[in-house]
Amino acid sequence: MKEKIVTHPGIISRVEQGMAEVTVITKSACASCEVKSSCAIGETKAKVIDVDLRPGEKYEQGQQVTVEMKQSMGSWAVLLGYFFPFLVVLFGLIIFTSSGMDEGLSGLLSLGLLIPYYLVLYTLRDFFKRRFSYQIHP
Repeated sequence: MKEKIVTHPGIISRVEQGMAEVTVITKSACASCEVKSSCAIGETKAKVIDVDLRPGEKYEQGQQVTVEMKQSMGSWAVLLGYFFPFLVVLFGLIIFTSSGMDEGLSGLLSLGLLIPYYLVLYTLRDFFKRRFSYQIHP
């Protein structure tokens, strides 16, 4: 079975040395609503994505492109950024409180466990940059 691909339209904001910086505009579900100007809920954000260009690909600044990524990579990003840190805090809290430590101190230490977790992710950023790759098409 073929893996699902997530696509978003984008505009190239900069091209240099085999790398393109693509700006993708993300809109909330109600961004097309007629009363969005008077509503504080709807919002639009610009996200910048660095894309490695394959040899022979030529793009220019301002060119409209389609950015592609495997859906499974997005799922892994959510797991690494939200779910696994939640588990680290939860298990840390369970272990610290079951060892008889004060609840307040257990909570602080559990939150403190996030520091080494995110330091490891930061250390492995080059690995993740290669693994979480985007592709662009005109």
